[in-house]
Amino acid sequence: MSAVTLKGTHWVTVRQHRRALWVAGAATVLSLAVLTGLRLWDASTPDTYVEDGYSIPADDNRGFGILRLAMEYAGTCMVLLPLVVGAFVAGPLIARELESGTYRLALTQSVTPTQWLRAKILTAGAAALVVTLALMAIYRIGWGRVAGTYQLNWSDRGPYEATGTVLVAYVLLAVAAGALLGQLIRRTLVAMAATGLFTGLVLAVLGTLRWRFLPVQTDTGPISSQTGPLYIPADGLMMDMGLLTADGRRIAEWSCYDASQSADACYANKGITGQYVDYHPYSHVLPTQLIETGIVLALAALTLYAAFRVLRTRHP
Repeated sequence: MSAVTLKGTHWVTVRQHRRALWVAGAATVLSLAVLTGLRLWDASTPDTYVEDGYSIPADDNRGFGILRLAMEYAGTCMVLLPLVVGAFVAGPLIARELESGTYRLALTQSVTPTQWLRAKILTAGAAALVVTLALMAIYRIGWGRVAGTYQLNWSDRGPYEATGTVLVAYVLLAVAAGALLGQLIRRTLVAMAATGLFTGLVLAVLGTLRWRFLPVQTDTGPISSQTGPLYIPADGLMMDMGLLTADGRRIAEWSCYDASQSADACYANKGITGQYVDYHPYSHVLPTQLIETGIVLALAALTLYAAFRVLRTRHP
């Protein structure tokens, strides 16, 4: 048992922030209880079966509706989790000790500045990873039932992060960012805000770019007043659709929404010969996750390196 017992600065860090750890643990247990209860409530009302053995939730299944709403909020909370982690590391864990000067006490106990910061980061990182993985597992309890419904597709914000590897990477980036900005700013509230802003900015930017990491798949087909639009697989993510001219140019799909002439006449006048649709199939989710995870982990490593460089500069 002594081999796994926390010692030195690790023990002090856990002792100092035991209330935060208890709150994180309680929130995790509460999340498990709520989602398990909602799944049981949902299961108490049989589904309505339709053709070919396919079933849908019954109209009077209130449990399913509340479960779906809860999963929407849960997805938002999972996206915001790295911001909370980063703010805690930057503020209460690092900046508060530098602001109040209590870190000097640790440095008088045969602990170097590097050992002090390393212990803070490792302790916070380990706790954050355990809580994150636990919450991701709990999220899966509800996700298995509502996946594919409105705003809960695999590509939507929330489900995408909570069901893949990227959330772990963002949490580690938040820990590194908190360690760096907490030292640079040395003011608890300002450091918390700055770290949350930085982590949120990275989340927003990569969230906008992630579906450009891989080339889209394109389907084309003929176009006339008798043909309907092209369809993508039920689990695909549509990126763009429109019309094609004889020379291969793409034009907007609404270009022939003109009541003054028929659709076929408009197609002929504009030289439109076909239509296209760009989409990402479900098979793209894993490589996209891995690419984004690699980018975030690389950024976390650089941020962590910068944090130790700042420490050595200020406390040689």
